[in-house]
Amino acid sequence: MKISYSAPAKVILSGEHAVVYGKPAIVSAINLRLKFSLREKSIKIKDKTILHISQKVKKYLTDRNIVFEDKLFNFKIESEIPIGRGLGSSAALSVASVAAFLEFYTGQQFEKKEINNLSCQIEKHFHQNSSGVDIAASCFGGIILYEKKSSSINMKYKIPGIIEKKLFLVDSGKPKETTGEMVDFVGTKSVEKILNKIEIQTKKIKEAIEKENIDSFKECLVNNEKMLEELDVVSKKTKKLLENLSKFGVGKVTGAGGKKTNSGFILFLATSKQKLIDFLKSSKINYYNFIPDYQGILKI
Repeated sequence: MKISYSAPAKVILSGEHAVVYGKPAIVSAINLRLKFSLREKSIKIKDKTILHISQKVKKYLTDRNIVFEDKLFNFKIESEIPIGRGLGSSAALSVASVAAFLEFYTGQQFEKKEINNLSCQIEKHFHQNSSGVDIAASCFGGIILYEKKSSSINMKYKIPGIIEKKLFLVDSGKPKETTGEMVDFVGTKSVEKILNKIEIQTKKIKEAIEKENIDSFKECLVNNEKMLEELDVVSKKTKKLLENLSKFGVGKVTGAGGKKTNSGFILFLATSKQKLIDFLKSSKINYYNFIPDYQGILKI
């Protein structure tokens, strides 16, 4: 019998890097998904990441005295999520694989809260100083106001249609640095003042969503980008791309960024949608329409 679970990607609207230090972040799950499937099979898996996840799940079950059957498996990953570009591909893998392994070993489906808690432990395999924000978005779906210090997850938000229909994700390219390397880089600097300014913008973007104020939302994107540039997590090449895109709207890097070459995806609000699309196509720049996901982890 095959067991399959699907989990969505995420986009941080505001709070990159600040969320690692206990500041709030607003994050949205989006409709790009990763599917993880398991079958019982008498083979030994050599993939260290999948073996690590499997072992963590079995330890979790053992520690909680949950009866399970240890058995060999084969796995398959199918993903729509670009890897290493700030959209939470590792979080989606963590969430989908944890859900699948929990059911594979026990024959039971687990609550999202348990999947989320265990996935946060797994995510540290990919990013040692993970805030948990990516996991929360992928597991629960929706638009979330998240705080690491309390693991607070507020899910009452929805991006107004007037804003959502103008949002795009524009690919500046895969950074040379990993998320962990960028988080470590910011951690070597004195950034408290910048993080405090990012926190203010997070609160403002929350208000812009609540009041359906597209002008305020636009201003927050601009200010967020300025602060990410102050953190030095946006490359010269990506700054140039944003400058070229400025005639079509405004945008900011979403995710940990990258400073050597590319900086991952840009969250972009278009004032001229068709002109933006024409430019991206003619420039052969990959992009997606921003479509939130409100379901989170799903059994397939």
